[in-house]
Amino acid sequence: KSAMAGGGAKGVFLLLLCAAGIYTAYLYQGYLQERITTSKYAPDGARLPHLGMLHGLQSFVCFTAAGTVNLFLSLFSSGGGSKSKGAKSAPLIEYMKPAVTNTVGPALGILALKNIPYSSQVLVKSCKLVPVMIMGTIFGKKRYSLKEYLCVALICLGLVVFSLKKSAAANKKLSEPNLVTGYALVAVNLAFDGFTNAYQDKINTTYKATSSLDMMCWMNFFTGSFLSIYMFGATGVGAELVGFLMAHPASVADVLGFCLCGALGQLFIFLTINKFGALTLTLVTTTRKFFSIFISSVFMGSTLVGQQWVGVALLFAGLLWNMQIKSASKKAPKKAD
Repeated sequence: KSAMAGGGAKGVFLLLLCAAGIYTAYLYQGYLQERITTSKYAPDGARLPHLGMLHGLQSFVCFTAAGTVNLFLSLFSSGGGSKSKGAKSAPLIEYMKPAVTNTVGPALGILALKNIPYSSQVLVKSCKLVPVMIMGTIFGKKRYSLKEYLCVALICLGLVVFSLKKSAAANKKLSEPNLVTGYALVAVNLAFDGFTNAYQDKINTTYKATSSLDMMCWMNFFTGSFLSIYMFGATGVGAELVGFLMAHPASVADVLGFCLCGALGQLFIFLTINKFGALTLTLVTTTRKFFSIFISSVFMGSTLVGQQWVGVALLFAGLLWNMQIKSASKKAPKKAD
């Protein structure tokens, strides 16, 4: 049961707190991410190198935050928490497979910001429903309703309308503008995210005592570890990145803020899932993405033209319609056998 069902005004307050936390953390992180990827830092006007490695830095901050909260809950929760009696938690090795794709996918998504504006990246990543349904139809033999296929058509139409028009104000800030490369990187990011999410679902189904906080903790631990091996063991990328941060103090505040916002946002996501469920979380995060695009356009100088706003509207209309369909299907009474 959700906190709303039994908490009345307290439940409403908690929901508003969760939504505000997710909005604040991720909207400001989006602002910082765009600033990091487009800024030329003093004293020599250099850009931050190896943008994809931001994901590794963020992972360790998220691991620390999740581990701290998990430890606190285990020490102060009566009866050792709310895990089901007899249920097993996932062994640590189970997190390694999804951590591999979680290491590469988001790093490529950040790297794409060299080639496409932040608003374009957010919009393409909002289309996760499309590959999920395509893969489900082809490989999972799943059947979807006509309305769900129309939702996907509306989302695709919105993306096409958006992509056919370029914004000169947004593109001039990019270090290496290239629409095809940028979209390809985000597409691979989405594909890897699809595997990551599917494997996380498998872990949750197999090991009932695994909480969202456990998942956040160990996924980030292995993701950060894999990227650290690459950065400081296999290559000299880590040393170069540290050297840049030491030589450009202004970049340190941006990177630290980016990582802290990611950790705070993930904790609010954990709280929202546990108290209100996945559908409520999807509504909050989907609307948050729209405002990320709005802030990028209005406050970061990546101004979108009229046709692009039409594309944004079509895409988010499709996403919200899909959520309404899912909500209605869950509320509909099941037919008796």
